[in-house]
Amino acid sequence: MRRTNTFVVRSRSEQDRELLHELLDASASLWNELTYERRQQYFDGESVWDTTDYRTQYVGVLGSATAQQLIRKSKSAWKSFFSLEEKGERCSPPGYWGNEEDGRTLRTYIRNDQYTLELGYRSRLEIPVGKELKEKYGLGHQERLRLEVAGVPKWDGKQGRLELYYDEASDQFRAFQPVTVDNSRQDSPLADETAALDIGANNIVACTTTTGEKYLYEGRGLFERFRETTREIARLQAKLRDGRYSSKQIRSLYRRRTRRRDHAMDALARDLVGRLYEEGVATVYVGDLTDVLETSWSVRANAKTHNFWAFRAFIDRLACTAEEFGITVEVRSEAWTSQECPQCGSTDRTTRHQDSLTCACGFDGHADLVASETFLRRHKSVDRPMAWPVRFKWDDHNWSEIPHSHESPNEQRTDQSTLYA
Repeated sequence: MRRTNTFVVRSRSEQDRELLHELLDASASLWNELTYERRQQYFDGESVWDTTDYRTQYVGVLGSATAQQLIRKSKSAWKSFFSLEEKGERCSPPGYWGNEEDGRTLRTYIRNDQYTLELGYRSRLEIPVGKELKEKYGLGHQERLRLEVAGVPKWDGKQGRLELYYDEASDQFRAFQPVTVDNSRQDSPLADETAALDIGANNIVACTTTTGEKYLYEGRGLFERFRETTREIARLQAKLRDGRYSSKQIRSLYRRRTRRRDHAMDALARDLVGRLYEEGVATVYVGDLTDVLETSWSVRANAKTHNFWAFRAFIDRLACTAEEFGITVEVRSEAWTSQECPQCGSTDRTTRHQDSLTCACGFDGHADLVASETFLRRHKSVDRPMAWPVRFKWDDHNWSEIPHSHESPNEQRTDQSTLYA
């Protein structure tokens, strides 16, 4: 089975940091050039597999093996796209990693036999770089870039392709190391439990498991930060001279807004999946909202649904993270789960107002948590009693549990003053 270790990567000097940044930037350039060529061929009805030899073009900066890994990663992304297209699913061709002017996603992939990770008192990572970078930064012919590593590996096994990327939100370089672990070494004793997720914008995830656990990840604070940046962008746009539509500062704010959101979503997926794995969850059901994301009359609601809340991207992120832990994510219809009373089963006697779901039978509960539990019971019988929900909020770096959130009655509904009508 495949598992993933995560590390923070630190440069030993400012020169090493510049070298690493240049290496990742060149990787983004290769990806973008190859993606542009393949997209043009795709839209022109031509084969996307006959492309320029980018390995030769970038070997001086990246090294032959790293350039080849990026090309293989691109090929894999296009194969996945064509597979989804054949199944009739709505999908888009692989996209770009940003542009040089507005800022790129800085990422690269190192082949499993091309890097060395030594763990101990002073853990270190060594990766190859191209001849041109070696000459520019004074590395020897056989020398590799040596970096410091912080973090304790959870898994020990045969190492796979290393992913290195720059997290702008935290101003840190990070590494993901997939490893292959013997199935007999799985440390979750249950491994047959199930979870169901209700995905939204006010509360990004409401989760219920067959172990009786409930989790609620609040999104309002994160969305308010998103809106603050959006208002600042609008203010700066209003001050532009006639004929101008953007500026360096505006592009920087757009980039910061997106990366801050993506950082939080990445952290949420990893936090949630880690908790589910510890509970022995093997399958996660997620509601299919593709056909219900309709345009609302509310500008604020539209900002949440279409700008802030990237549903499909989050599900893809969740599925990829779950795969690392051997957990399967299945997208199923969740029709009427947010209107169905768990006490009497009625859907026409219930009323949903913001976070509250009430029913004429007397039921009163948290709408999103009720929806996740109802969704779960449609696919799996639940014999255990349900615990009070554990609630989390984003603090710009981690999803932190709200103190005493699991002790309050009525499932601790959120402050109604933060909601929109």
